[in-house]
Amino acid sequence: MREEGLEAEEKASISDVVTAADRAAERLVVETLAVERPDDGVLGEEGAAHEGTSGRRWVVDPVDGTYNFVAGLDWWCSAVALVDGDDLVLGAIHHAPSGRTFVGGPDLPSTVNGQRLPRITDRPLAASCLATYLHPPFLESEVGTVFDRVAGQAATLRMLGSGSMDATAVAEGRLHVVCQHSVPPWDELPGAAIIRGAGGTTAQVEAAGVTWYAAGALTAVADVVGALSR
Repeated sequence: MREEGLEAEEKASISDVVTAADRAAERLVVETLAVERPDDGVLGEEGAAHEGTSGRRWVVDPVDGTYNFVAGLDWWCSAVALVDGDDLVLGAIHHAPSGRTFVGGPDLPSTVNGQRLPRITDRPLAASCLATYLHPPFLESEVGTVFDRVAGQAATLRMLGSGSMDATAVAEGRLHVVCQHSVPPWDELPGAAIIRGAGGTTAQVEAAGVTWYAAGALTAVADVVGALSR
């Protein structure tokens, strides 16, 4: 669909966009789940919502990193997560540009294309590459001030534009910790599952009136939480 040409529609901002490909991908996932897991619930970024009767729910991000997808950058993916009640069961992230698929969960060692990932090496925030995103209008607010406390302690910083892809890089040790505020479940849960399946951890903390999410190496996450909680 991208090769044939797509028009992006703005959602919340110029960097928050959606295309017909996002909607088509979500529809494909929802239709497949309706056949394979008809009793399960579904929650999709592009509006899919079904309660189900099994107590399980699939959380779907059909294209995570749509701005990158539209711009021709390859840091985008398709991602799903499965939750059972309040428990995260697994996540799956497919990176179409490289043909790599990550699968993992708290009780399921993370793999890429079936090969088990090494456990995440622990390190402090001061020795970590922090992946994040902060919408520029927040920079001059209290949220920006809190963000500065975290970013100022990191070894280096990257804003790459896809939370789930950032999580795969953390799971592989190419990045070390992710932190962002107000993260919706489709942006959080697939990557959280992969990171936890690779021996990392996740946390949420309230600061500056918003909920912050952090995931990655154990000490780095604890350092992020400490900086946010000051």
